[in-house]
Amino acid sequence: MTHLGDAPARRSIVSRIEKLRPDTAGNWGKMSAHQMICHLTDSFRVGTGEKRVSSASGALERTVIKWSALYLPLPWPKGVPTRPEVDPVRAGTKPVDFTRDLKNLLAAIDRFSDRHHRFYGLRHPVFGPMTDCQWLRWGYLHADHHLRQFGE
Repeated sequence: MTHLGDAPARRSIVSRIEKLRPDTAGNWGKMSAHQMICHLTDSFRVGTGEKRVSSASGALERTVIKWSALYLPLPWPKGVPTRPEVDPVRAGTKPVDFTRDLKNLLAAIDRFSDRHHRFYGLRHPVFGPMTDCQWLRWGYLHADHHLRQFGE
């Protein structure tokens, strides 16, 4: 199972991120590439405990949807609404300087993926409680989903 705790998988994600440019066009959705970078940074900051986000979790999300999203070999659906705190158009981090925001994302991925980091007590806003391996799997899949959005 591919996840960000695996160094080659993490390098692959970082390499794809580094190919993004401010004018990289999206294949779907409303976010620009720069907004997506801020969205991913905020999302990884949720996983490190640096950012709080409101819950949108119910029994179905914590069981069937979580299992399907993390373990079925299917692409994630397009257009699923995100939490306001990680939405750069709403209450998330606003894009300012592309180079700086890109560096912030790469640093957030490093902190999130650090083998010494543990996700003790952190709840995913949709999937609820998750193991360290599930968090690392989610991080890979979430980044992969948005990189595919921008053709990377």
